[in-house]
Amino acid sequence: MTSTTTAPRTVTTSLSPTARQVWKRTRGLLVATVILLVGALAIAVLRSGEQHGALDPRSADRQGTRAVAELLAQRGVDTTVVTTTAEATRSTAPDTTLLVARPDLLNGRQLDALRAATVPSDGRTVLLAPGAASVSALAPTVETVATDSPRTVAPQCSAPYARRAGEVDLGGLRYRTTDRDAGIDSCYPVDGAASLLRVPVGDGDTVITGSSDFLHNATLDEQGNASLALQILGSREHLVWYLPSPTDPAAEASGDESMADLLPPGWLWGALQLFLAAVFAALWRARRLGPLVPERLPVSVPAAETTEGRARLYRLADARDSAAAALRAATRDRVAPLLGLPAAEAHTPETLVPAIARHSGDLSSTHSLLFGPVPPDDAALVRLADELDDLERRITPSPATAPTDKDRTS
Repeated sequence: MTSTTTAPRTVTTSLSPTARQVWKRTRGLLVATVILLVGALAIAVLRSGEQHGALDPRSADRQGTRAVAELLAQRGVDTTVVTTTAEATRSTAPDTTLLVARPDLLNGRQLDALRAATVPSDGRTVLLAPGAASVSALAPTVETVATDSPRTVAPQCSAPYARRAGEVDLGGLRYRTTDRDAGIDSCYPVDGAASLLRVPVGDGDTVITGSSDFLHNATLDEQGNASLALQILGSREHLVWYLPSPTDPAAEASGDESMADLLPPGWLWGALQLFLAAVFAALWRARRLGPLVPERLPVSVPAAETTEGRARLYRLADARDSAAAALRAATRDRVAPLLGLPAAEAHTPETLVPAIARHSGDLSSTHSLLFGPVPPDDAALVRLADELDDLERRITPSPATAPTDKDRTS
């Protein structure tokens, strides 16, 4: 009596994550992203509140300039706030000081209009921390040299107003003039370049400062800030305080700006930091999916149930191609040994088909049956399975001719 031992069956389990597993793995990252965005929004709102009214003579905020406006009013200088280029150009006069709070916010058309109005006015024009573009438009003989953080700077010039003020909070942008006129005041130098220039223009002049910190409410009472502010802004009876506004009709794009010019400074570094943060987050949360892991089944599953379950999966996925390929491959594996062919040649049409044709007598139909196209519908797939079974039955030896256990042992 012979006994047979059944080898333990294994099953390959897919490690592809389910939707529930993906949610569990990513929910922490999503929560952290939401918290980060909410925090950034809150900081932006808070900081925007702090900067509300910056350089506005009507604002009592730390960055506002209401204190200097009130000091000027006590000395008989009236302050008028304007927000459009048209109002600023109309207000220029010999007895007026025009202060431009943020020259770099003006486009080329606005700068040209201001230049055309201020040159013949014989008044004073004060530019607060203008950059290279606005300096070249409003004061062509001045060039921007470098930029630095504002600091306490000594005057180091002979201008009376600077000597009376003494040390002030200037620095910031620094300038140099290409004009050798003896009437130019170059004061408060930092590393050899002035952070305050006064350039005569006709009977008037243009004053350029590298920083606006000396005008802020929070710092006006420090150093000689108040003295310098009152002397620069109080030399005329009227002070026009120009705060550029995006609602100004003249502020519409002139057509020369590119998309990159319209983006705020530092956007490139901000985008790069966000990209690196996304890459690091992806690396942190990444999971490497390795090869399929074979596992021993805890119980023995009947072959019929396994076949039926796999067939249902194929049907749900409408995978007739995979089902047909599996049926044909299994038939070839079982038929090849019956024909005396090695397992390596079971899937080689040039070897298998002629060997089967010697039993069936039909070479073309055998090739189409074992290596043919994908069945177009489920009925064709069922016919293919029946034809494969029929082929296998015709090749399989009948029980009468099959060798018995006694023949094998004799």
